[in-house]
Amino acid sequence: MTTTAPDPPRPGAGRRLVRGVGELLITLGVVVLLFVVYEVYVTDLFGERKQAAATTAVDRVWAQSQETATVIAPAPDQMATDPQQRVPRYDTVLGEGFAKLRIPVLGADYVFTVVEGTAPDDLYIGPGHYSETQLPGEQGNFAVAGHRVSKGSPFNDLGLLNSCDAVVVETQDDWFVYRVLPMAEEESAWAATPRAHCAGVQVQTGAYHGVYGRQITLPSDYAQVLPVPTVLSTTVPPDAQRLITLTTCHPQFSDAERMIIHGVLVASYAKATGYLPPELTET
Repeated sequence: MTTTAPDPPRPGAGRRLVRGVGELLITLGVVVLLFVVYEVYVTDLFGERKQAAATTAVDRVWAQSQETATVIAPAPDQMATDPQQRVPRYDTVLGEGFAKLRIPVLGADYVFTVVEGTAPDDLYIGPGHYSETQLPGEQGNFAVAGHRVSKGSPFNDLGLLNSCDAVVVETQDDWFVYRVLPMAEEESAWAATPRAHCAGVQVQTGAYHGVYGRQITLPSDYAQVLPVPTVLSTTVPPDAQRLITLTTCHPQFSDAERMIIHGVLVASYAKATGYLPPELTET
């Protein structure tokens, strides 16, 4: 007489529920992982392509301008210009490049074409100029936003900047050299502490009191990009400084806050064939 093995016991409802929940969590985990890979890596590749196209376009415009007005560089000590005499001779178009941003301490290859506008499509191309703010070199605040992570990640390393580090902006006709303002923790000892490359960089006073080289604020703090940061007016006062403001998300991988970098214009140079500002060699 032969016997057959009894059927294995069927899992209870509780066990089936746990197994189903586990499988669902694994699936969700894979989906989240794929999304993170896409956001951090794939969009970076797309962003780099968009940035390269914008750079090619602005290089073409500048080359055409130089063909009609080639300037030969005089002696290096004669290249400095008064920024008040530098009048922009170009128009900006939303989504198109019009300037280049260099930060020498972040590497000789750190250069991004700045586009006009801060809409999502604009920032996918590269750093974007707040259209309501001033142009490079002008009195007031030349303000630029950029992604810290994904879509090219142009501002990922802004947190590494120190006071007096150079931020160099190249336009069709000019070079503008800004330097990061003192940090809040440096204010009390600033005047008594020697620092390299700090000529023209001072702790801010008057209407600019409380404007520091790096600040962490809320995303709603739009006053940081006004002509005089934190002063609620869009009018550029006659004695306004020439500032640059860079904004990005903070902390990394989060948009809960904003990191703000403020710098002040300390030098400008006319563009000329074969000439590069000496500040570009700083490390």
